[in-house]
Amino acid sequence: MDKVTDALKKATIGGEKKPKKDKKASAGDAADSGPLELQPPPAFIQDRLELFDRLFKEQQEELAKKPHDDILITMPDGSIKPGKAYQTTPAEIAKGISNSLLKRTVVARIDGDELWDLERPIEKSCKLELLDFNDDQGKFVFWHSSAHVLGEACERRFGCSLCIGPPVDNGFYYEMALPGGAAVQSSDWAPLENLVGKIVKEKQPFQRLEMSKEDLLNMFEYNPYKQHIIKDKIADGTRTTVYRNGPLIDLCRGPHVPDTSRIESFAIMKNSSSYFLGDANNDSLQRIYGVSFPDKKLMAAHKKFLEEAAKRDHRLIGKQQELFYFEETSPGSAMWLPHGMRIHNALTDYIKEQYWERNYDEVMTPNMFNVSLWEQSGHLAHYKDDMFLLDVDKEQFGLKPMNCPAHAMMFRHRDRSHKELPLRYADFGVLHRNEASGALSGLTRVRRFQQDDAHIFCREDQVKAEVADLFDFMRSFYGMLGLTFKLKLSTRPENFMGEIETWNRAEDRLKEALDEFASSGGVEWELNAGDGAFYGPKIDIAVLDCLQRPWQCATIQLDFQQPINFSLEYQTAEGAQLAEKSGEKAAPPTAAPAPVDAATAEQDKKDGKKKPLLVKKPLSLGSARPVMIHRAMAGSIERFTAILCEHFAGKWPLWLSPRQVIVIPVGMGFLDYAKEVAALLKKEHIYADVDSTGNTLQKKIRNGQLAQYNFCFVVGDDEMKNRKVNIRYRDDTSTQARDVPVALDEALEKLRKLKAERGIYNPFPPKKEEKA
Repeated sequence: MDKVTDALKKATIGGEKKPKKDKKASAGDAADSGPLELQPPPAFIQDRLELFDRLFKEQQEELAKKPHDDILITMPDGSIKPGKAYQTTPAEIAKGISNSLLKRTVVARIDGDELWDLERPIEKSCKLELLDFNDDQGKFVFWHSSAHVLGEACERRFGCSLCIGPPVDNGFYYEMALPGGAAVQSSDWAPLENLVGKIVKEKQPFQRLEMSKEDLLNMFEYNPYKQHIIKDKIADGTRTTVYRNGPLIDLCRGPHVPDTSRIESFAIMKNSSSYFLGDANNDSLQRIYGVSFPDKKLMAAHKKFLEEAAKRDHRLIGKQQELFYFEETSPGSAMWLPHGMRIHNALTDYIKEQYWERNYDEVMTPNMFNVSLWEQSGHLAHYKDDMFLLDVDKEQFGLKPMNCPAHAMMFRHRDRSHKELPLRYADFGVLHRNEASGALSGLTRVRRFQQDDAHIFCREDQVKAEVADLFDFMRSFYGMLGLTFKLKLSTRPENFMGEIETWNRAEDRLKEALDEFASSGGVEWELNAGDGAFYGPKIDIAVLDCLQRPWQCATIQLDFQQPINFSLEYQTAEGAQLAEKSGEKAAPPTAAPAPVDAATAEQDKKDGKKKPLLVKKPLSLGSARPVMIHRAMAGSIERFTAILCEHFAGKWPLWLSPRQVIVIPVGMGFLDYAKEVAALLKKEHIYADVDSTGNTLQKKIRNGQLAQYNFCFVVGDDEMKNRKVNIRYRDDTSTQARDVPVALDEALEKLRKLKAERGIYNPFPPKKEEKA
């Protein structure tokens, strides 16, 4: 997949800087959307095709000259298929097994990691997997190909300059600049889908061509956005690929489906404005989102899923239940309302209880540090664009986007012994990350947030036990909430820090822990090669909600690099014995920089001298480096709240609920008793309200149910005289119309127990009728 946007530098092309707001389509627009496509087509299309045809012919001639040596192709079941190098294709192998296999196969995977076009000849003996739409990588290839089809339709309709068209988690999009800075209208959707239907029927093959940088610049000379990508991303003297389907030729690494007929169902979902490369200093573009499937039934199921997801949208529920909102004066920073804070506090209280049981120590660290700390940790080089930086007293500071460097400093502020390990620091401190404005989305993508962040410092021989405890923590936490999860081991990326041997050792430790967890009744794990953090491998945890949507929440990261960056060390048992025998105190860890007098400090500021980095130091005699484990269970509390909001559809379990009980008097004569009941509930730390309105009883009960109170306590004459309450449970319809009062003391005790257990059940079940 092309992921150029993350690596490209800022660029300014054209003049207009502000995104143009999409105009709402009027009835007239819908009725008259203009010609289906431009006639004649833009001149650049024919010029592009002529260059492609010439170079593709040359490539095919070169391919024909390749030696067709015998090769062996190993299938997942262990069977071996014979083939010819530069001649046999994955499609031929699939068809040789069955036509139905070929029809449902989207893309091939070679030797476990390289995706391969089905019609591209295999070059050497290899292991071959055939992936269908149900495979995550197969789905992304399918949606990537669909983006190209959308791109072709847009070029034919608008004569636009295409930018990028990647697959995303729920489909794909294409960005483009329309002639004259025009905007895409909703009235364009149907014509574009009509064009896509024609493209699919034409069964256009996807053709792969390798091109030089010079030829690419020539091919895309009409498109300033492609020009920028080529110049910035492709090194001089190197080659990359383009793919053609019909008249479209696009800069792309591929791979793709064999031809456009695979896309049986296609729909445009929305359109919006965006900035080139996500930078507000760049041109305003148009973005069209779509989704596609190899089967019309899958599209119907997807649309039904979207309807249900829309009902559960946490932004809608947050507004309805008055949980949070956002102010324009602080984008990406939630304003937590009282009822929202009840949920926030309930989550953090549970996590803090777990910290107590699992021997964590809670700490607090500053929100702002001199950038020298981030240089020391290596984050400044990798993370600078995502930080909020400030100039203070002629020096540069940054709001912390994570806690790990501060916790490393806390570890090193005094001598450490092996007897102190493992040392577990937990921190709910406020974090800030400079997310692009276009990426902000409710509580799921924010700039200001808190994490249930913790860092464990331990010996290498303690790693397995610590990770096992984290798996137990995770299973208890998610299981209580009715969430399941998947595990992926993300290994060494290209921009890694440190030695390969250190990385290999860290990855082996995590593999051992994952295997043991899977064998003990946990979940199986997958390998996510090359997607680790720059300082260490990690276990990514995807939480699945009731709609089986994956959410990135928890993480476990093993880090051998930060202890080196900060010269962290502890005295080993052997070192302590050595010091005891010699009668000398072991050498302290890296000393902090010597204090500087005020006059020198002021002169340094005038001279523009930066705050010195901590001196990296080799290990002291008798000492060893700790392993640092980065971990979170909920991750961002904001994001986790959004996930739970949609998982429960706003019907919070009692222990999390911001509205737990509403006491409803059947008439104003029983209002005082209702208030007394509410006061007793409050003493039990249960959120209780009283409906003192003049509405009818049925209206009061209905309002309580719509507001998602867990329980309605109805009180009247009998209840007041006998100190009872008539209970209706939100999640059990059999209790909605019953008239069986419960003793008030019994009700209080059962709610107290339900909340303490954090249970999700009805403590007041209907009593079974006795048989006559």
